[in-house]
Amino acid sequence: MVALGNDHGGFKLKEDIKKYLDEVGIVYNDFGSYNEERTDYPIYAQKVAESVSKKECEWGILICRSGHGMTIVANKFKGIRAANVKNEEETKRAKADDNVNIITLSGDNMDINEAVRIIRAWIATEFKDGRYAERIKMIQNIEKENMK
Repeated sequence: MVALGNDHGGFKLKEDIKKYLDEVGIVYNDFGSYNEERTDYPIYAQKVAESVSKKECEWGILICRSGHGMTIVANKFKGIRAANVKNEEETKRAKADDNVNIITLSGDNMDINEAVRIIRAWIATEFKDGRYAERIKMIQNIEKENMK
């Protein structure tokens, strides 16, 4: 299951992403926001990151105007590896090398066609494992030390 979240700047793109996920049969949980009324992105980033951190959802997609704020908030949660991705190549590398479990997208700078290409690449790309898994373990150790 995919956790979805957005602020007012990501609402339109999230609604288009939901249509795509429905078409391809990917189950999601929409954590809001549910309209274009001004709101604060940390509210929705927290909901999505908590859901992925607790393994209620396997992955998360967050959308705000730039994607940057959502990334910052999501990475405050244990077990979250969020990346602000802008194209397929960045997405493939983020998944293959860092096994990102949340992607953040820019509602201002991305249309649904690019978002769909990114989501497809993210889902299809396999984590490389090996030395990359060793790095994930290093990240987990840092989390243990700093996220009490």
